[in-house]
Amino acid sequence: AGSNGVARRLTNGVIAGEDYPNHLGIDFYHHYKEDLALMAEMGFKAFRTSIAWTRIFPNGDDEQPNEEGLKFYDDMFDEMIRLGIEPVITLSHFEMPYHLAEKYNGFMDRRCIDYFVRFAKVCFERYKGKVKYWMTFNEINNQAELHSMGAHHLVQEGAVLVKEGDDLEYMMYKSAHHELVASALAVKACHEIDPDAMVGCMLAAGQFYPFSCNPDDVYKGMEADRDNYFFTDVQARGEYPVWALKRMEKANVKLTISEEDKKILKEGTVDFISFSYYSSRCVSADPEVCKNYAKGNAVFASVKNPYLKASEWGWQIDPLGLRITCNTLYDRYNKPLFIVENGLGAKDIIEDGKIHDTYRIDYMREHIKAMNAVINEDGIPLLGCTFWGIIDLVSASTGEMSKRYGMIYVDKDDKGEGTYNRLKKDSFFWYQKVIKTLGEDLSF
Repeated sequence: AGSNGVARRLTNGVIAGEDYPNHLGIDFYHHYKEDLALMAEMGFKAFRTSIAWTRIFPNGDDEQPNEEGLKFYDDMFDEMIRLGIEPVITLSHFEMPYHLAEKYNGFMDRRCIDYFVRFAKVCFERYKGKVKYWMTFNEINNQAELHSMGAHHLVQEGAVLVKEGDDLEYMMYKSAHHELVASALAVKACHEIDPDAMVGCMLAAGQFYPFSCNPDDVYKGMEADRDNYFFTDVQARGEYPVWALKRMEKANVKLTISEEDKKILKEGTVDFISFSYYSSRCVSADPEVCKNYAKGNAVFASVKNPYLKASEWGWQIDPLGLRITCNTLYDRYNKPLFIVENGLGAKDIIEDGKIHDTYRIDYMREHIKAMNAVINEDGIPLLGCTFWGIIDLVSASTGEMSKRYGMIYVDKDDKGEGTYNRLKKDSFFWYQKVIKTLGEDLSF
């Protein structure tokens, strides 16, 4: 699901889903003026959402863009700018046109590079002067999670359809290479079309802690961090890290990486590092320790950290981990950071027409404290934070509406029933004060 309220689902039964209304979303398309007005009332300076690729090129390989889709985003961006809200835009948020999966097997085919770049250029040209902050691919590193939901993430990120017996590691590296080349070409195109705009990469972040000081655990943590930052290494540094090339060699993964590809990657490095942060992770080399896995999104698979509490869905809560992650990213890349996702999924109960979500306020308060430390104590340039989510939406990991992230409640349940009416939670009024005081007053 994306912040534009449209829950994307895999079609044709490629992956069996849960019995939740994940194709309905919250209908932001028809409610965006109302929702933006609520954000402006909170004092928002920026709003992160995505452009649905299929609204611009319904099949992905269409000859001409869809003017009706382009106009929708023109109208939405104009409304945001009128309200003083800066658009922060993701080009591809798990929503590659399914036609590209069926016809080309997604980014396994180099032709999809050209289709993405054409889509990106149309957006850069159309919204020049309106959008200053872009991201190419959302959580591009998710597809590297071959140990958990490899086939799912290959479809989700690169529209790669997997058959029984396919070599997932080879498919991941090959499709990822094409995606990384596409990202670099898009960055270069944006710089040429709108020199005032900035383009970032976007990764699912969260430091990996070794479970113990056993050197085997420490090495395991280092390897996990490398896997996690592989895509960002290429997007920020413009070349493949040596360990990745060696790993591909050992796995007999033979990619066609031309000299032209290398030149493109080097010339198309990103301007900032954007990322989601929900939790740190913990790893161990001990098989017995690894049996004690925390619940939660498979992307954030982790050995239980005995020092951390967890959400209702098993996501371990670690505000200090956000500060650690920010320092690691800045030390590694020396580029401005942008936290574009952070938040707490929880069940909200309406009492006397109100929602007292103090648990969400507690979560946000502690993570804002960590951000303040990142800026004021560590001296790291942090462009901003756009929480996930501003408004309730369908959970991408479970397909539920009852797993709510927003500061604005949407009257819709797991059966797809409800009015779509919006309701301000206690966190709405708290965050309004936080914005007004620039994070100085975090009391509730």
